[in-house]
Amino acid sequence: MTETVGIHQDVTNSDFTLTRQFRSHYLPSTSGSGTLSYKRRILNRWTERLIADGLPGNELVTEYLRGKYIKNLSVHTIYHAGGVLLSFMRFLNNNGSSIFTLTRNDISAFVEYEQDRGLKATSIISHLIVVYAFIMYLVRQEVIAPEIMKPKVRIQEPDALPKAIPKEDIECILDAIASVRDRALILLLLRTGMRIGELLAVKLEDIVLHDQKILIYLGSKNYEGRVVYYSSDAEQALKHWLRIRDKTKSSLFYGRSGNQLSYSAAWGAMRKTLERAGLSDKGYSLHSLRHTFATEMLNAGMRIEVLQQLLGHKDIELTLRYARLSDRRREEDYYRAMAIIERGGPSDEPYRRSTALQKVFEEKKLLRPHKKKLSK
Repeated sequence: MTETVGIHQDVTNSDFTLTRQFRSHYLPSTSGSGTLSYKRRILNRWTERLIADGLPGNELVTEYLRGKYIKNLSVHTIYHAGGVLLSFMRFLNNNGSSIFTLTRNDISAFVEYEQDRGLKATSIISHLIVVYAFIMYLVRQEVIAPEIMKPKVRIQEPDALPKAIPKEDIECILDAIASVRDRALILLLLRTGMRIGELLAVKLEDIVLHDQKILIYLGSKNYEGRVVYYSSDAEQALKHWLRIRDKTKSSLFYGRSGNQLSYSAAWGAMRKTLERAGLSDKGYSLHSLRHTFATEMLNAGMRIEVLQQLLGHKDIELTLRYARLSDRRREEDYYRAMAIIERGGPSDEPYRRSTALQKVFEEKKLLRPHKKKLSK
């Protein structure tokens, strides 16, 4: 569950939990200006949160934001930068890293984390701009080496189509999985279309085994959310994992510490699988499994509005971007529609959609038993 960071509306003075001595050191005088006083409260808010979290390097973020305050940049600029950098710092800390050990892989992982939260590409691009501006500040302060800027991590433009994994590469990936846990994780992503963040948050009580479905909750104080379903091969992998996993853990997937498996650990498992499959140069990610699910479902005949619900999209236009119709499917739809026209119009019999969807799950190669012995 991602925390939404904001400013409490009832804050009407600068009496925060920080000591007056600390604030007077970091904040310039703002007497006589309502706007500057508001900026000061925002700066105090982000500083307070950074200190409360005890994040490594929080003093550098505070100094960076203070510089924006001194330059009299807009309230929006300071607010936006503070929110993005707090989220970035928390992400690094949760994944065993910090700004002092920052690598390009950490930045890439943060981008995928933002994608898994369902943010639009334009929002992620704006967050990357903030992150790289802060990184440039760290380079100037000689905290990190300038090589991290070359090349910069970039994401596709909003109108670019997501990249699905071809069938032959999927088969290679499934054959290259080395452990029971990783097979369950990868197949559940591939067969449900869940975001990796959603899957890592799944608890045992969220799984309905007899119906082959998983409940995804959108809020901690309500029961709003959606339901996703998984196929026979994913069911087999899941049950195998449930038999051998530590029964005392509440999270479906957990790390060495016993807590919920981190994104970096999940990506590490996927990266090693891609290396064994000889596909590390293809640019595939955990999110590619979601794109593949969407594309296969639409090409197998699933209605776009059903796919929208399974993917958890509020905007159907986003679903259309995720799942491209193959040339084969377009050709079939064209000739089916043309045949109806040539017969003199649609018949009175309701249109019955084919059951081609099951073919995706029943292909012999995809459902064949995994002959290799998987590690625990």
